[in-house]
Amino acid sequence: MISITPEILVRAYASGVFPMARAHDDPQLYWIDPDERGVLPLDGLHVSRSLRKVLRHCPFTVTTDTVFVEVLKQCAAPVPGRDETWINAEIEHLFTDLFDLGLGHSVECWQGDQLVGGLYGLAMGGVFFGESMFSRVDNASKVALCHLVARLKRGGFRLLDTQFTTNHLRSMGAVEIARPLYHARLGNALQVMGDFTVDVPDVLAALDTPSGY
Repeated sequence: MISITPEILVRAYASGVFPMARAHDDPQLYWIDPDERGVLPLDGLHVSRSLRKVLRHCPFTVTTDTVFVEVLKQCAAPVPGRDETWINAEIEHLFTDLFDLGLGHSVECWQGDQLVGGLYGLAMGGVFFGESMFSRVDNASKVALCHLVARLKRGGFRLLDTQFTTNHLRSMGAVEIARPLYHARLGNALQVMGDFTVDVPDVLAALDTPSGY
């Protein structure tokens, strides 16, 4: 069996394919290229009135790339109603390597010194491949997602790939598109060089500004 390296993983994502495990303890990875791909249009994020109020008076300190490995582990941890996860030890190892290479990124929400929510993914060109998110208190993952979208818009990204859609993601504006359309958008977005490190002083202003794409 060929060992998967970060370089192989990067080529796979650039081709529209991503890995998943059936369970955390399953060492086998499976390559996925679904017929319907989940994406969240950067100008289509749904921010409810109540969420806008949370963002204006945010109860969290939001950071990026400060505790990537911990966010990854929290995303892989079992939670009530979900005993298993598709994130196995190899995915954790590979994404830690991608973070060390400057390609993996995380958004973190804190209450005091406690990490209460966040998300992680992979940035390539003008694409952010969102992998997973977690929340330990109300609104933490929603706030992390809003900060992510604001950063992607300010940084010139074109595509936010969510892989699949969930009720939570659909409530935030995620949609499914057919595989050929996704691959076309992926190819175009990879030609752009987004900047994940861009400063976002006003999240709501960034969200309300059209991306122009």
